[in-house]
Amino acid sequence: MPVPDYQTLMLPVLKLINQGHATVRDCIAPIAEDFELSQEDLNEMLPSGKQTLISNRIHWARHYMAQAGLVEAAKRGHFQTTGLGKKVLSAPPTRIDNKFLGEFSGFKAFLDRSKPKNHSETSNAPLEQQINLKTPEQEIDSAAIQIEDALAKELLQAVAGLSPSRFERLVVDLLLAMGYGGGDLERGLQTSLSGDGGIDGIINEDELGLDAVYVQAKRYATDNKVGRPALNAFVGSLTGEGATKGVFVTTSDFSRDAMDYVARVQQRIVLINGDRLARLMIKHEVGVRPRRTYVLRSVDEDYFSDT
Repeated sequence: MPVPDYQTLMLPVLKLINQGHATVRDCIAPIAEDFELSQEDLNEMLPSGKQTLISNRIHWARHYMAQAGLVEAAKRGHFQTTGLGKKVLSAPPTRIDNKFLGEFSGFKAFLDRSKPKNHSETSNAPLEQQINLKTPEQEIDSAAIQIEDALAKELLQAVAGLSPSRFERLVVDLLLAMGYGGGDLERGLQTSLSGDGGIDGIINEDELGLDAVYVQAKRYATDNKVGRPALNAFVGSLTGEGATKGVFVTTSDFSRDAMDYVARVQQRIVLINGDRLARLMIKHEVGVRPRRTYVLRSVDEDYFSDT
């Protein structure tokens, strides 16, 4: 089953802490057993790749309960139940969530501290509107996805306005930024070689040009998919050049017939459609620039080590 959300984990985590499972790591195995989580579930990472999803959600379940006064830090990284937490467990509810925690003054004070300044309009809102059901990392990830989706669409619109020659140069620049040709600009060539389907660019993967990637770039309208004939022509051009590797890039997409055909040919050909092109441009910072950077920090355990 999927990893439970942090609110679902609150009551189980409180019980585990009360039993002496003082750290996040201590809680993972019994939580996995109770919720029948697989090893694959336990290995699932946050989009940042810095922390497992299960650890993150246990942490936030514990954090919010600490704000309500149900648990407290005994020492660094170790928590224990408070008198209030023990009282809750003496007649445990069926579920502990943000609404339940909202009955405690400590949690209400936490919400007040967390409100942005000059946002008094939220002060009388129901609790469910004052605190999101997602963890802060989930909120950031969700916002980042929305921003990237919007940026990808803007990028494709910008690319659509380029001349065919400039689009070909963009594709070569992107492949170099991805590390092909060692990132050496001198190894990325825009060419006007003729043939069945043409070759728009060549990336030499070594200094002597003994191994190369041949590029075809097609700036099509989004509703004009690249079909098998175009791929067949590209394969013919690769064969004529004695090439074994090719990248076909389009601002639109590929038909199913084209994708099936490429999977069967002898040459190794990678297809990049418009959406993937935009995502790769964002990832490798081609045609985009950073506007604002947020850094998420965590405690440096090495710094606080006694050794």
